[in-house]
Amino acid sequence: MTTSADRTAAQTPDTAPLPTVDTAPLPAADIDSTTTAGRPARGAITGVAHRIGTRLGAATVAFTVLVAIFGALFSVLTPSFWGHDEITQFGRAYQVAHGGFGPQRIHDDRGISYGGDVPSSISKLMGYAMKDYTTNPDEPDPMVENPGGYEQLKNAPVSDATEPVWFTNTAAYSPVPYVPAAIGIRLAELFGLDVGGVVLLTRLAGLAAYLAVVGFGLFALRAHRVQWLAFTVAVLPIAVFQAGTVTADTMTNALAILASALLVKSLFLGDRLGRVEIGALLTATILLPVSKPTYVLLALLVVLVPADRFGFTGWRRGVPWVFAAAGALAFAVWMKIAAPTGDGMGLMRPQHQWHSVRPGDQLSGILRHPLDFVHVFGESIALRDERWFSQFFGELGFAYVDVPSVAMLACLLAFAVSVGVADRMNAATFRRTLIVALTIAASVAMIYVTLYMSFTPVGYYIIDGVQGRYFVPLAIVGLAVLLRWMPLRLTDTAGKTPTVGPAVTVIAASTVALIAAAAKYYTVVWG
Repeated sequence: MTTSADRTAAQTPDTAPLPTVDTAPLPAADIDSTTTAGRPARGAITGVAHRIGTRLGAATVAFTVLVAIFGALFSVLTPSFWGHDEITQFGRAYQVAHGGFGPQRIHDDRGISYGGDVPSSISKLMGYAMKDYTTNPDEPDPMVENPGGYEQLKNAPVSDATEPVWFTNTAAYSPVPYVPAAIGIRLAELFGLDVGGVVLLTRLAGLAAYLAVVGFGLFALRAHRVQWLAFTVAVLPIAVFQAGTVTADTMTNALAILASALLVKSLFLGDRLGRVEIGALLTATILLPVSKPTYVLLALLVVLVPADRFGFTGWRRGVPWVFAAAGALAFAVWMKIAAPTGDGMGLMRPQHQWHSVRPGDQLSGILRHPLDFVHVFGESIALRDERWFSQFFGELGFAYVDVPSVAMLACLLAFAVSVGVADRMNAATFRRTLIVALTIAASVAMIYVTLYMSFTPVGYYIIDGVQGRYFVPLAIVGLAVLLRWMPLRLTDTAGKTPTVGPAVTVIAASTVALIAAAAKYYTVVWG
């Protein structure tokens, strides 16, 4: 392949349609009628695959297959409650499933605490898992000390007796991202499943929601080559791992990818959205800010989409602004409700730091001595940026298993190809693109400031708690800005942007990344 630059010097108007070469549906595979004529069965199968790929979008189909397989695989491979904060995530999901929507104070001799009751049999499994993943043996011994111990506890019936579980960190989250997990818990109770069945069905419910929400976002991009960029982000090992475990990040990632796909389609590609797409984008505008507050600004980008791309005229031109205001209001209300939980976040740290996390003092320090905060921020980048980079691809759960180098290289290949063949983003004006770029930068800043205030001890030398996975929801729109200002694209020898070859490359590279990640995780955790 070669690279080519956009030779158009003039800026395309904000409402100008894209060239037809960028909007043609992508085939799932090339079909040669001369070779299939003698093999009707094979030709029929290929034809069906072609029609499915054309109708649903090749990236949508590939995403559904890969995430269904590997998401379910991670659901089974990951020991109970070994996901990211899965003990506290499950506790909050169980609380939401039984009508506990707001933070609930619980008694704790250590200090201010929030949590709720869970069945004693599930709490026993939580305690066993926590002891196991915090007391790991050295290599080459597997991290799981006794697989039989898990089986015994998972096979136990769910007890009627309950006991309080600490989950101050997740009590700060609204009920919204826990709805799929809560549904899974209620279904497990309806079917009378044992402890292991409750945990597994809760995980699979989140996976199903991720498949549905992200799948629709990719479906919306089926006529554009940028679908492969969204696909690459959606199937990152860290995203698939989280989709297969119990965490609020499953729905947060899904809503962010959905909103990003629809923003790219309408704002950067200039396409008019359909009614269902409009409903999905406006719904995400309200739900995303209360799923994780750090992504509120991403949701509010809906106001930059020209009204004609919604098909709105007259008074309806203000509809996106109304939904953006509703999302901002929901964000503000929930932040007010969850604010008291910040005083108990220090209990997540070592005992000598229990009372060193003081959000009020940190905020006062930022306002009074901003240069000190800038210095701490610089130190954080200098000392931790390589960890954030690898975590963006995958640090899998509380086993802290980094995905292997081959997985990261495969993901980078998928990114290089999907970015290289993406559509021109000429439908967004320079001013709108600049606003988007500044919004993404502000969203990144919010991640650091939030963790500085809610998790970092006063006077600590870095901003603690930042993880690369927090940047995944911002990747698609962030790269769209880059594509708007980067004229280079990959082309073949005829000067045309290929479709099938890049699609195969991206799917193959992503598959290799997921296989390598799952293989390493199994080897390290189970032996």
